[in-house]
Amino acid sequence: MTATREKVPTPPAGGRELTYVKAYNEAMKQVMREDEDVFVVGEDVAGYGGVFHMYEGLLTEFGPRRMIDTPISEAAIVGLGVGAASRGLRPVVDIMFMDFLAVCLDQVVNQAAKMKFMFGGDVRVPLVITVASGAGLGAGAQHSQSLEAWLAHTPGLKVAMPSSAYDAKGLMVTAVRDDNPVIMMLNKRLFGAKGDVPEEIYAIPFGQAATLREGHDVTVVALGRMAVEAAAAAEQLAGEGISVEVIDPRTVQPLDIETVVASARKTNRVVVVHEAVTFGGLGGEIAAQITDVAFDHLDAPVMRIGAPFAPVPFSPKLENAYVPDRAAIVAGCRRILERS
Repeated sequence: MTATREKVPTPPAGGRELTYVKAYNEAMKQVMREDEDVFVVGEDVAGYGGVFHMYEGLLTEFGPRRMIDTPISEAAIVGLGVGAASRGLRPVVDIMFMDFLAVCLDQVVNQAAKMKFMFGGDVRVPLVITVASGAGLGAGAQHSQSLEAWLAHTPGLKVAMPSSAYDAKGLMVTAVRDDNPVIMMLNKRLFGAKGDVPEEIYAIPFGQAATLREGHDVTVVALGRMAVEAAAAAEQLAGEGISVEVIDPRTVQPLDIETVVASARKTNRVVVVHEAVTFGGLGGEIAAQITDVAFDHLDAPVMRIGAPFAPVPFSPKLENAYVPDRAAIVAGCRRILERS
């Protein structure tokens, strides 16, 4: 599904810098000032400010009625969020690590995602579930997964994957204003990354990809933190005379396949990279959609780069070898050019 086209704001050059996590925090403050029906619920979100300090200062400004600490029960937390959203409030539910969605998947998939459909559109569920995803911090197999394929496969859910501080703020504003359940996938490795972020509130429409770099030899479609790695790989390859176009979908549900296909028709070669396991990942879906409508424009099969079919290792050396990086993207781009 493709969103209606709106003008996408662009980040200013040389403006005010914020970290990724501070940009998210600013988005929360601004949407909570904008709408008193917005509240935050989760483990350690109030008194501690969130396990990753995403909610620092919000308890002081908005008080315990809108910043609510809970017991350790993800099913109960999401159930609370679904109920509150269905009655007209706009809850932001923090689930800490993405892996913990497995504990409350029934509430997410069978309740939040389906309620509007099952009540014939009479019930809205303006719920945001924020999760910290991705590997690279030595957090082990139960705290390091990228599970976007689970979620994007579920009709009724929207899934956002910001790759920059600018997108973290703009996509979160859009998520809170949306009348449908949204999973906001924040990448743990990006929390300290800095970028230009306007002070005023702004929204980035869902379903509109960002072209991070234009090129003509090969397109790299990169999800989440892999967009950062892809941009670095493109810079390296430019020194070798290889021109790489980098597309960041920003959201994978809805997916802006139109921008991806237009780039594929231009470069004739596509590499899709994500941090999730390659098997059953969104790389296969994106490759299939490109092939369905742009097969005659391809000089080589669409290439997928992802993680091996194994749990994320705890050992830093093994974890670094497990997670795709700019070196893997550089190698993939070279291979696809050799094949064509």
